[in-house]
Amino acid sequence: MQKIKRDDLVKVIAGKDKDKTGKVLRVKDGKVIVEGVNMVTKHAKQSQSNPQGGIVQTEAPLDASNVMLVVDGKTTRVGFEMKDGKKVRVAKATGKVID
Repeated sequence: MQKIKRDDLVKVIAGKDKDKTGKVLRVKDGKVIVEGVNMVTKHAKQSQSNPQGGIVQTEAPLDASNVMLVVDGKTTRVGFEMKDGKKVRVAKATGKVID
């Protein structure tokens, strides 16, 4: 089970975009893509999906260790507990069950 999942609200705690918050768009192999964070410029060739081509701004992956989950407006570490036979994520700061 992963500590950070898609659609979670996270805050960046390290790097050039430190203190920015955003929604997680994708999680893969210990990397996360956060909406509006770690923007990079790419040169896109013309294609049917992109008839104009040109320079495109897009989000690049961040390491999952550089983001922290935000629960009730407060950053928190994530722990796991067993509730009713299911493993659930728990906010360490508040003890609240996340999902």
